[in-house]
Amino acid sequence: MRCLLFILTLFFVQIVVAQKKDTAAVLAAVQKLEKALIGKDSATLNVLLHKDVAFGHSSGWVQTKKNVVDDMMSGFLDYKKIDETSVSIDVSKEKAIVKERVSVSGVRDGNAFELNLFIMQIWLQNKKGWQLFARQSTKL
Repeated sequence: MRCLLFILTLFFVQIVVAQKKDTAAVLAAVQKLEKALIGKDSATLNVLLHKDVAFGHSSGWVQTKKNVVDDMMSGFLDYKKIDETSVSIDVSKEKAIVKERVSVSGVRDGNAFELNLFIMQIWLQNKKGWQLFARQSTKL
């Protein structure tokens, strides 16, 4: 009985450690994405954005992967600041749900904006690592 309890405890500890590792990897991907958006890093965006990403904004505007990269590189959408105020991450197997509150400023089509947002993201893990599959924000 002690042996069985010991094995179950080890199994539980391995699951907890693996989830913490995955949570840290997802958080790193979220932070890389934010840095890439501010820095206009199309190479990083092309790695982090899933080919079928739906990138939804609080205005109802939804971008594809190509739209995100093209709009950023052309200057149509220029992020100046993305400050995370809180974040929670739920990881299960090959997907993660990220909920965060951020303060964002930038310029869209020549018009400056400053917004406080709640953002929910769905990340998928594949051979390329963690990739953003869906994102939707709403104004706070």
